[in-house]
Amino acid sequence: MLTVAQLTEQLRALLEERFPAVWVEGEISNFRSYGSGHAYFTLKDADAQLRCVIFRTRAQRIRFQPADGLHVVAFGSVEVYAQRGEYQLVVELLEPRGLGALQLAFEQLKARLHAEGLFDAARKRDLPRFPKKIGIVTSPSGAALRDMLRVIGRRFGELHLMIAPCRVQGEGAAAEIAQGLRDLNALGDVDVIIVGRGGGSLEDLWAFNEEVVARAIVASKAPVISAVGHEVDFTIADFVADLRAPTPSAAAELVVREKQAVVDALDELRARLERAATRPLRDLDRRVDELTLRLRRAMTGELRHAGHRVAMLASTLRSTSPVARVSNGRHRLERLDARLASAVTRSCERARFRLRAALGQLDSLSPLAVLGRGYSLTLTDDRRIVRSAREVRAGDDVRVLLHEGSLDCRVARTREADDRPQV
Repeated sequence: MLTVAQLTEQLRALLEERFPAVWVEGEISNFRSYGSGHAYFTLKDADAQLRCVIFRTRAQRIRFQPADGLHVVAFGSVEVYAQRGEYQLVVELLEPRGLGALQLAFEQLKARLHAEGLFDAARKRDLPRFPKKIGIVTSPSGAALRDMLRVIGRRFGELHLMIAPCRVQGEGAAAEIAQGLRDLNALGDVDVIIVGRGGGSLEDLWAFNEEVVARAIVASKAPVISAVGHEVDFTIADFVADLRAPTPSAAAELVVREKQAVVDALDELRARLERAATRPLRDLDRRVDELTLRLRRAMTGELRHAGHRVAMLASTLRSTSPVARVSNGRHRLERLDARLASAVTRSCERARFRLRAALGQLDSLSPLAVLGRGYSLTLTDDRRIVRSAREVRAGDDVRVLLHEGSLDCRVARTREADDRPQV
C-alpha cells in the first residue's frame, strides 16, 4: 500500500523522466502576472488544458506580451506540484504561433502607444532653425556617427556637438539609449537631439523598439530626430520622435538645412552690397578726373570753387562710410564700459562699507566681547549657565569661563541678591 506522498513522488519521477523537455502548442487562457515576476496561465485546445508557469528570469526574456487568446508554442519540462496533486509545464521559451515574437511585440507596443496619443502630430515640435548645440545618441564606434559628423562638419564646422555614447544593439542597449537622452536633456542647453544607428535586421534594430526608449524620447525637452537604419526601416522611435529621418546622414542635413539657406542668402547679400559699394566709388573717380581736367583749364576762382566742392563730397563720403560708423560705435562702447566699471567699483565700495559696519555691530554683540570687558560666565557640570545663586549649593563644582581660558571652582557658600558685594 502507498501513501499519497509516495504515489505522488512516483508519478513525479515518472513524468519528469518521460517529459524532461517538450514543445506544446495551444491557446493562452487565464494569464496572470504577479509582483514577484512569475506568471501563471493555462494552455488549452478543444479537448484539454494544461497548467503552465513562467518564472521571473524566463519571463523577463519574452519579447511580446502574453495575453488571453494568443495562440502560442511553449517549450519546457513537465513537473508535479505535490502540494496540490497537480502537474504543470514549467515554461522556458514562449513563442507566438505564426507571427514572430519580435513582430508581435512591435505591433503590441505600437498599438498601445498610439492609443495614448504619443504618435499624434499635434504633440510633435518643429526643429529649431538655428541650433547652436546638437546632441547625438549613438554608438561612438559606428559608421552612423562618422557620417553625421562628416555632414555637419562639411556644412558648419563651428557647431557645438554633444555625443552621448551608448550601445545600439544587444542586451541593455535600450536602457543606455534612454539614459543618453536623459543625460543630454540634463545639460539644459541642447537645442536638438539625433538618436539612431545604421541599418540592420529587426533584431539589430530592436533596442529602438523598446518602450523605455520611446518614453525617453517623449519626455525629452529638446526636439528629437529619429534616424534608425535605412529608409525602409521603421521603429517605434520613428513614430514617437518629433521628426523621422530616413538615414543618419539625412538627419544631419535636416538639422543644418535652414542655417545653410540663411548663410547662402547672406553671402549673396554681401556680394550685392560689395558691388553696390564699389559702383559709386568708380563713378566718383571718373567725376574727380573730369573736375581735375576742368580745374586745370579754369581760372583761379573756379579752381577754388571746384576744390571746395570736392572737399565737401569727400567729407560726406567719410561721414557716411561703414568705417566711420564702426569708429563712433567703438568710442561709445568704450564710454559705456568706463561708466560700467565705475558703477561696479562704487557698488563694491558701498557693499564693503555695509559689511564692515555689520561686522562691527556683530562684534559688539558677541558674548566674547562681554567677557573681554572683565565679565565671566559660570557653568554647572551639565553645562547649564548659572544665573542665580539659588541654582547651586555649597560644594558644587562649577566652571568659570573668562576672556582667556577658564577656571574649575568649587562653591564654598552662596549669597542671596541682597548680599552681593558693591561694585
